[in-house]
Amino acid sequence: MDQFHDIRPYNDDEVVEVLHNLVETPAFINTIIDFRFAKWPKFLRSPLGFAVKIALKRQISSIANVHDFQMRVASYMERMIKTTTTDVEYRGIEKLDKNKGYLFLSNHRDIAMDPAFVNYGLYLAGLNTVRIAIGDNLLRRPFVSDLMRLNKSFIVKRSANGIREMMAAFGQLSGYISHSIMEEQSNIWIAQKEGRAKDGLDQTDPAIIKMFYMSQKKAKVPFAEAMGNLNVVPVSISYEYDPCAFDKARELHQKSTTGNYQKGEFEDIDSIKNGIVGQKGKVVVTFGDVMDNSFETAEDFVAEVDRQIISQYAIHSSNEAALALQQGLPTTDKAFSAYLETCPEDLRETVLAMYANPLKQQQKQLNS
Repeated sequence: MDQFHDIRPYNDDEVVEVLHNLVETPAFINTIIDFRFAKWPKFLRSPLGFAVKIALKRQISSIANVHDFQMRVASYMERMIKTTTTDVEYRGIEKLDKNKGYLFLSNHRDIAMDPAFVNYGLYLAGLNTVRIAIGDNLLRRPFVSDLMRLNKSFIVKRSANGIREMMAAFGQLSGYISHSIMEEQSNIWIAQKEGRAKDGLDQTDPAIIKMFYMSQKKAKVPFAEAMGNLNVVPVSISYEYDPCAFDKARELHQKSTTGNYQKGEFEDIDSIKNGIVGQKGKVVVTFGDVMDNSFETAEDFVAEVDRQIISQYAIHSSNEAALALQQGLPTTDKAFSAYLETCPEDLRETVLAMYANPLKQQQKQLNS
């Protein structure tokens, strides 16, 4: 019996049927039209829908398994890198062993692009791509769930109701992660806490570490040994420019002034789109050292993960310029100054803090 059937990625033998169902899903076709042909007249939607469906059928005809699907994703990734970044750099990837499964515990800036950049680096290095943890809050449209699970995503049930249901969901998730790494030597990507660090402050949630331990704890494995079994690698991802920065700042500003922020129904989908097509400048992905079995508590483990993620975060000129401006000092970074001019005035202080905080975290760590 497949105990993970409702959360796991799709298997090779499920890919063709899922793809054919997607092509016949009007909501999926309409989303593509909205994404690619937003400025076209409304009366052309029907013929556009027909043309998109024909084009998709042609493209999926050569996709028979997950690898084929990911190779198609890789071609889109290459195009996206050329058009939205100035450079992408990978650090520390040479330390990874192709024959091991790793649990990449990552800071979180962008819903889709964080795991995508990690995946692309592993693909270029000839390593296995990751199984990606994704919250069910992002899967309000069934076709989004299908797309993500085709791309090796597995579902984190954040919407579970009640303590019993939540513990069952976490237990299943913990079991799936342990099974993936220890039994199948598959790689996993998961964020260090729920949701993006919209304020630029990277901190691991101890509850995530305790969730990792749940399935092995049930088997009476000591904490230190269990965490060593998972080959946890802290990962730092840094963007010179965040395509969603102003939207994040608007949310933070509204929360600080009114105490509340109501997210739109498909706001996360818009964030995914903006993160893909928006300008990022230079992107740096740094793989840290594998966590060993010397950590006796979740708190000790978290402290080391945070140390690695913060210290290895690649600082860009945008971070330095933001901190200087925040401190009332001049900056010679004309690009960042021009970028800030495009930001609504009431959000500028929030945006400055967002870019300055990673550098401030590093300085605080060095001085502690």
